[in-house]
This record gives sequence, C-alpha cells and structure tokens, in this order.
Amino acid sequence: MSKVVAIEHVTLDGVMQAPARADEDRRDGFDEGGWALATTDPAMQQVIGAHMGGPWSLLVGRITYQDFARVWPSRPQPNPFTEVLNRVEKLVASTTLREPLPWQNSTLLEGDAADAVARLKKERSNTFVIFGSGILVHSLMRRDLIDELVLQVHPVVLGKGRRLFPDRSPLKRLALVESVTTATGVVITTYRPT
Repeated sequence: MSKVVAIEHVTLDGVMQAPARADEDRRDGFDEGGWALATTDPAMQQVIGAHMGGPWSLLVGRITYQDFARVWPSRPQPNPFTEVLNRVEKLVASTTLREPLPWQNSTLLEGDAADAVARLKKERSNTFVIFGSGILVHSLMRRDLIDELVLQVHPVVLGKGRRLFPDRSPLKRLALVESVTTATGVVITTYRPT
C-alpha cells in the first residue's frame, strides 16, 4: 500500500499561503507572499528529499497545480527541482479543470478527490507527495488519508493568511517522529497520525 506525505511551509501562526513568491497566491487580498525566502536553508532540501526517496507522484489541488505549471516548466536549470517536477507524474484534484492538462505527465483525478486518493493508495505502492494544496490536505485529513505531515515551521508570524488548519478543523492527534532545526531557525517536523 502506498502512503500520502504532505510537505508544507508554515509560519508560527500556521499560515501556509504563498511562501515562495509575492505573486504566488493573492486570494483574500494576501500581500505577504514570499515570507519563507528569508529563512530558506539548503538543509531543508536534504530533509525534504529524504521524504521523497523511492517512487513517488506529485498530488496537488487546482490552485497549486496552476501555479506550479506556470512556474516550473520555464525555470532555468540547474535548479535541482526543475527536472524532477517536470518529469514526475502529477495527479491533480480539481472539479473545474479539464483534460488535457498543460503540464507534461499531468492527470486529472476523477470524481471526489478523497475517494480517488483512497483508491490510489490501495492500487499502488509509491508515495504521493503533496506541496501546498491546503484544500486538498484538509479533505484528505478529514478522511484519515494523510500518512505523514512534514511541516517546515518558519520563525515568522504574519497574523493573516490561509492557515494549514483553519478554525473548526476536526480533532487530530499526531505523533512526532522526527525534528530537525536548520541554521536559519526553521524547524522541520515530521508527524504521523496516532
């Protein structure tokens, strides 16, 4: 059976919106995009890469997919993620997008995303890695389909923005399996549901 690993950048107050670029996600008037750049550390790539070892597929929601499809295919080499993200199988949860999807190796999940992921977990033996995709993560957490949650907690408080766990999220108990602190103060924690 495969597993689902959600890898997320979050602030100390739980915001996950637009960590990489000012124009990444301006929903709800969010103007703090790019907040993770100041504390990015090469050690983060090593820790995250370890969670992506072996066969894996990218699992994303519509907003993250559209952003990645706009940015990554034209990113210059030798960025270590460009070739990997362009080559990997991409599974997209969306009720509004239609096939064919523009980015190579992209497939639209059919029907309800959580149902589709539950089926894939039974049928395959690889790892499904989620970046961003907050709505998808919420949907899968409600159905207990997330096997690992890797949080890159940045030492910044924004006080606004879309949070990883919004108000009225269901109770979930997690066990800490690993914790690494980078030189820039980012704490990378790995949790598994108990």
